[in-house]
Amino acid sequence: MPRMKEKDYQHELRRLHGELVAMQEWVKSTGAKVCVVFEGRDTAGKGGTIKAITERVSPRVFRVMALPAPTEREKSQMYLQRYVPHLPAAGEVVIFDRSWYNRAGVERVLGFCTEEQTKQFLQAVPEVERAIVDSGVILLKYWLEVSPEEQTRRLRNRIEDPRKIWKLSAMDLKSYSRWYDYSRARDDMFRTTDTAWAPWFIARTDDKKRGRLNVLTHLLANIPYHSLSQEKVALPKRQKANGYHDPELPVRLIPEPYGGSDISHRKATKADSLVS
Repeated sequence: MPRMKEKDYQHELRRLHGELVAMQEWVKSTGAKVCVVFEGRDTAGKGGTIKAITERVSPRVFRVMALPAPTEREKSQMYLQRYVPHLPAAGEVVIFDRSWYNRAGVERVLGFCTEEQTKQFLQAVPEVERAIVDSGVILLKYWLEVSPEEQTRRLRNRIEDPRKIWKLSAMDLKSYSRWYDYSRARDDMFRTTDTAWAPWFIARTDDKKRGRLNVLTHLLANIPYHSLSQEKVALPKRQKANGYHDPELPVRLIPEPYGGSDISHRKATKADSLVS
């Protein structure tokens, strides 16, 4: 199947953004609590999918949580303890860019926890998620899956593109070499934590555009929102100047290399040399 064209993607994304805004207003109005977990292989497109969800909604309603490595204090806590304070309150949508499932994936594969700790986690998490759901949270868990060939292409692209090199870490390279260890860890995680009250949903993302649209469509279909009636808005009349004139203050205007109607001959800047 050919990759989705940008024009078609933007058309569908615009429509889905309108639905996400309607969902946002429903969440605010009803006090609903929504938690969305994104997991998946490196380069599978978690960040781009999350950006597609959040770029047209309010950050006061939609919060993205991407927790850093635990502190020494957090390491001494019960494993799930550091995640609980970030669960949604009424009127919030919380999106986890990686989550408590780090223990079942990257921590297990790269040796940051013991097999016994992983086993304890996999045994405990279904009941923890049951408690989350029983508290009234709508919990959706997505695993983004990318093929080994596409992952290789994307990692090579990060290496070669100076705009993307920051996305590549030593851990990414180590993870890349452990494809089948990650596959086994993923399979164990699905066997234990794919429950009736908190199932896993898998999205194929070799075509990022199709993958994002599929996730957004599924997300909207699994939240029981409805569009609220909106009052018609009209701009009020602007006040008259009543003698006001712009003063000649010693303000500093930034240079305007894009100020003219024709910018094809503008002077090159340092930024140009960095991406040329």
